[in-house]
Amino acid sequence: MADLDLTCINTIRTLAMDAVQKANSGHPGAPMGLAPVAYTLWNRFLNYDPAHPKWTNRDRFVLSNGHASMLVYALVHLAEVKDRDGTSPSLPLDQLKLFRQLGSRTPGHPEQEMTSGIETTTGPLGQGVGNAVGMAIAQKWMAAHYGRPGFESLFDHKVYAICGDGCMMEGIASEAASLAGHLKLNNLCLLYDDNGITIDGHTHLAFTEDVAKRFEAYGWTIRRVADGNDTAALAAELEAFNAGAEKPTLILVKTLIGYGSPNKQDTHSAHGEPLGADEIKLTKKAYGWPEDAQFLVPDGVYDHFRGGIGKRGGEAFAAWSKLFAQYKAKHPDLGSQIETLEFGGLPAGWDKDLAPFPADAKGLATRDSSGKVLNAIAKNVPWVLGGSADLNPSTKTKMTFEGAGVFTAKTPAGRNIHFGVREHAMGAIMNGLALSNLRAYGSGFLIFSDYGRGALRLGAVMHIPVLYVFTHDSIGVGEDGPTHQPIEHLASLRAMPNLCVIRPADANEALEAYRYAMQSRHVPVVLSLTRQAVPTLDRTKYAPAAGLAKGGYVLASAEKPDVILIGTGSEVSLCVEAYEKLTAEGVKARVVSLPSWDLFEKQSQEYRDSVLPPSVTKRVCVEMGSAFGWERYAGPGGTIIAMRSFGASAPLKDLMKHFGFTVEKVIEAAKSA
Repeated sequence: MADLDLTCINTIRTLAMDAVQKANSGHPGAPMGLAPVAYTLWNRFLNYDPAHPKWTNRDRFVLSNGHASMLVYALVHLAEVKDRDGTSPSLPLDQLKLFRQLGSRTPGHPEQEMTSGIETTTGPLGQGVGNAVGMAIAQKWMAAHYGRPGFESLFDHKVYAICGDGCMMEGIASEAASLAGHLKLNNLCLLYDDNGITIDGHTHLAFTEDVAKRFEAYGWTIRRVADGNDTAALAAELEAFNAGAEKPTLILVKTLIGYGSPNKQDTHSAHGEPLGADEIKLTKKAYGWPEDAQFLVPDGVYDHFRGGIGKRGGEAFAAWSKLFAQYKAKHPDLGSQIETLEFGGLPAGWDKDLAPFPADAKGLATRDSSGKVLNAIAKNVPWVLGGSADLNPSTKTKMTFEGAGVFTAKTPAGRNIHFGVREHAMGAIMNGLALSNLRAYGSGFLIFSDYGRGALRLGAVMHIPVLYVFTHDSIGVGEDGPTHQPIEHLASLRAMPNLCVIRPADANEALEAYRYAMQSRHVPVVLSLTRQAVPTLDRTKYAPAAGLAKGGYVLASAEKPDVILIGTGSEVSLCVEAYEKLTAEGVKARVVSLPSWDLFEKQSQEYRDSVLPPSVTKRVCVEMGSAFGWERYAGPGGTIIAMRSFGASAPLKDLMKHFGFTVEKVIEAAKSA
C-alpha cells in the first residue's frame, strides 16, 4: 500500500473518530475498520462523478449499516461531491464538525433527502441490501428497455453495498438476497464487513451460521478478503467482479472494529460510543498521526481523490454525455423518455385511457377496478414496474397488456416483478427502484403491511413516490378470519407522517386515487382496496369522484343538513343507502365520502368546514376498521360505527350483521345522534 493511500485511509478513520467524539454520540468502530475497504472502492473502482452526483449512469454506493455514517460522510467530503446546486460542496469540513447536530447535513444515519452524495436513507439494518437489489433491478431494466445497437453502455453501471453482521441477521437482507440470486443480478456486489462484533458483544452470542454457504445457496458468487487492511487483495476481488460476474457477488471482508485503538479494537465498546479523548490520542499515535490534531486532512489527500474518483468519474461522465447526445439524435423519443423519468415526470397522455366507470348497483370490488386502472396507466408510462408478494391473482396487480412481460434473468425488459412471499424485501426493493427514478408499485393484503412496515416507513422518510396496493382491507375478507382481517392497520398507517392513505369508495374513486398517486412526486401512497364488490355510484346523481383529490367531499346533501353520515371505502355505500332512506323519511341528511384523511387535512379550514360544518354536531362515522382517530370527525356529539375487537371467521353477510355494519344500524345511529 502506497504511503498516500494509507494517509487517505487514516484521514477517513480520524475524521470519523473526531466527529463522533465532538458529538459525544455515534459509531466510530465500523468506519475505522472499513476505511481501507471504502477507500479502495471509491478511489479505484466507483464509476461516479463527484461534480455530477445525480448522473443517471453512475455506480451506486449503499451503506446498509447506516450507523457507520461517518464513513460515507468522510468519503463525500474528501471526494468533494457537489451539492445539488452543482457548485458548492455537499459536505464541507464544517458539516463534519456538526455531526448529529440539529440542521446539519450529517445526521446520525445517512439521509438521502438531506445530503447530496447519499443514495438512500439507511439505519434500520438490512434495508440498504434491499435498496441495492432494487437499484440493480433498475439498471438491468433500463439497459434492456432503452439499450439499442451501438448504445449498449448507456446503462451499464454497477451497484455496490456495504453491510455488517446486523444486516446479515435481519430477515429483510435474506429475503432480498434470495431474490437477487434468483434473478442473477450480476451487476450487484455486496461487501460484508465481517468484524464479528455487535452491541451486545461478539456475534458468537447469537450468530454462528456460515454466511458464505447461505449466500452460495441463494446463487451468489462468494469471494473473500482475509484482512480488511489488504487493499491489494480487495482490489483483486473487485476487479474479478468487474471482469464479468455471472451472478451477484458477496465479498466477505474480515475487519477489526475500532482498528488501531489500543484498548478498544475488536471490542463492542468501539461500536456505539465515542472512543474518549485519551483513547483517540493513543489511536492517532498508533497511526503515526498528530495526537492533538482534530479534523485534519493532510496535504495531498484532496488531490489524491481528485486524481482518482474525480478524474475517472469526470471522464466517464463526459463520455456518457457525448454518447447520450448521439442516442437522442438517433432515438429522440426514447431520449425524451429518459429525460422525463430522470426528473420524475410523466409522459404526455399518460392518462388518456382512463375512462369513467358506468353506474352499477352491483358494482365490482375496488381491487378489480384498481387492476383495470393500473393497466390503463402502465401501458402509457413505460417506466412503471411492480408486482406483488405472490398475490397477483388476489390483488389484481399484474400488468396484462401486450409487451408488459415479466422481469427475469433472461427477460430483464419485463415489467412485472415476482417478489415472492417477501413483503419486507418487496418494500425495500421498491424504494431502490424509486430512487432510480422508476415508478414502483407493490401489492399484498392490507393485513401484511405489518410485514413490510420498516421499508414503507423509510419510503415516507425519503419522500419517494412508491405506490402500495393493499387489498382485502377489512372484515370483508370473510371466512379467512381474524388472522387476515385488518383492524388497526388503517389507523396505524394514517399515523405515519408523509404517507398518503386512500380508501376509495367505488371504481371511480379508485380511478381518481391512481390519478393522484401518479402525480405525487414526494409522498408514498397506500391504496386500501376491497375484496368484495361495492356499488359504482351514479355520478349524475352524486358528486363527481374527482372530489377525492381533496381527501373528502360531499356526495349528496339536504340544503341545511341536521345529520352527516361519513364513510370510507366499502362503507360509503352503506351511508349512501341510509342517506336515501333518511331523506325519504324527511330527515335532512348529508353523506360525505372521506377516502383520505391525509389529503383532507391539507385543505383549507374553509373547505373542511364546508364539508363538515361545525354547526352540525350530529354525525355518524362508519368504517370497518379501528375506531381510533375517528373522534376528530365524529365530534363529541357523534357516533362511531367501527371495529372494537378482532374479526371472526364467517361469511361476509353474517359478519356485517354481527358487527353492526348495516344500513339499519346507520339509520338508527343517525336518528339517535
